[in-house]
Amino acid sequence: MNMYPINLKLEGRPCLVVGGGAVGERKIAGLLECGAAVRAVAPEATGTVAGWAAAGRITLARREFAPEDLSGVFLVIAAADDQAVNERVAALAAERSLLVNVADRPEYCDFYLPAVVRRGSLCISVSTGGVSPGLAARLRDKVAALCGPEYEEYLNLLAAYRAEAKTHRPDEAERREFLLRLTGEEALRRLEEGGISALRAYLAEEWRR
Repeated sequence: MNMYPINLKLEGRPCLVVGGGAVGERKIAGLLECGAAVRAVAPEATGTVAGWAAAGRITLARREFAPEDLSGVFLVIAAADDQAVNERVAALAAERSLLVNVADRPEYCDFYLPAVVRRGSLCISVSTGGVSPGLAARLRDKVAALCGPEYEEYLNLLAAYRAEAKTHRPDEAERREFLLRLTGEEALRRLEEGGISALRAYLAEEWRR
C-alpha cells in the first residue's frame, strides 16, 4: 500500500500520548520537538516524562486511559505497555476519525513515524511503512553521514538570499535561475570540498553576477 508523505504542522496542536514508559517518552520527545501541546496519560511515567510534566512542558494524568482523554485532540499515539490498552485507544480514535499511531502495531496505524534526520530547516525522513523500523534507522544514519551539521547553516544562507532576491531581483525568471544556481552541483561541491566558508564565497560570487 502506498503512503501519502506529508510534513505535518503540530505547533500548538493538542496531541495525546497514552503511555509514559520508555516508548511513550520517545514519542513525547518527538512531539515536543515539533512544538505540539502534549497531553500524556499513564499510571506510571519515566523520570524524564515526570520531569517534563513538573516543568510544565506537558500535561500528565497519572491514571489509566479513559475515552474522554480523546476529546479535543488532533492526533493520538498509543504507546502503553499493555497492547490491549493500545488496541482500545486505536478503536476509540477511529470512531472519532482521529489520526492514531500504535507503537509496534502497524495494522492499527493511520500513519507511521519515520526515522528522521534534522539539520535546522532540513528534515529528511525514512520510512519502511512500519515493516522494518530497524532498516529505516540504518538508512537514516547513512543519510545523516551525507548531510552534516553544515547543512543547517546552508539552509539559513539560502533563506537569506531568497529574501534578498525577492527585493533586488524582480524578474521572476532571473530570480528562479539565481536560486537554482545556489543549490546546484557547484554549490554542493564547494560545500563538500571546502566547507561552509567555501560555500559562502561561492554564494557571494553568484549574488554579484
